[in-house]
Amino acid sequence: MAKGPTSNLGIVLSGGGTRGLAHVGVLRALEEHGIRPDCVAGTSSGALVGALYAAGYSASEMVEFFERKNPFRLRKLAFNKPGIIDSNKVNSDFEETFPDNAFEALSRPLRIVATDILDGEPVVFDSGPLISAILASCAVPMVFTPVEINGCWYSDGALVNNFPVELLEGRCRTLIGVHVSPLKQLERSDLNSSLSIVQRGLEIGIFVKSAAKFDRCDIVLRPEGLTRFGAFDTKHFDEVEEIGYAEASASMEAIETALARHQS
Repeated sequence: MAKGPTSNLGIVLSGGGTRGLAHVGVLRALEEHGIRPDCVAGTSSGALVGALYAAGYSASEMVEFFERKNPFRLRKLAFNKPGIIDSNKVNSDFEETFPDNAFEALSRPLRIVATDILDGEPVVFDSGPLISAILASCAVPMVFTPVEINGCWYSDGALVNNFPVELLEGRCRTLIGVHVSPLKQLERSDLNSSLSIVQRGLEIGIFVKSAAKFDRCDIVLRPEGLTRFGAFDTKHFDEVEEIGYAEASASMEAIETALARHQS
């Protein structure tokens, strides 16, 4: 995407699995106050919510999408592939939602991140086929099979950039960040296996890299209460969405002040 004219408001949506429903609540609160981000950047579930928003779906329609076609639900198993869920089989669930299957068909600019799993590099998608790019950004290793695009294998964008602020820097007068991957406080007893240690190390690395960029946004929303939910919790969509809504509502005065400051 060539750098175009500066937009009024950009929003950055982190990954977080099904905790990404909190992004929907944030967008609902903003819309109720007449605030509509002009451009979006997202990773993993943030890429999915960002695509739904950029396609013009309402908050209620986004929640319905997760309930009906949630890609994080363990189904459509992979066979003889490196992962539990076959990403190619999830593709058909998105075709009805994104019938044009193109970034260019969206009503707002969208930039999303995936990881080239062979080179270990972040790759930004902002044009061309949309569905494969979303699935690539959401393809959590060990859970989803890598997504092949133009001969390259891609996995979860959170591995390299879970909070892609830089994709919108210089493109927006005001920048809101929404981070839905909290680092949960643990006890020693929680780390009782090799897998739990590996997972904790990965979570720390992703969180620290994201937190280092919080000050590059005008406002960062970090919805409280999300530590109670796992990344693949599919039973509390409404509650997670409401947590995001409450956080944005409580921060609305600060958001409106930031917008006014940059518009003056």
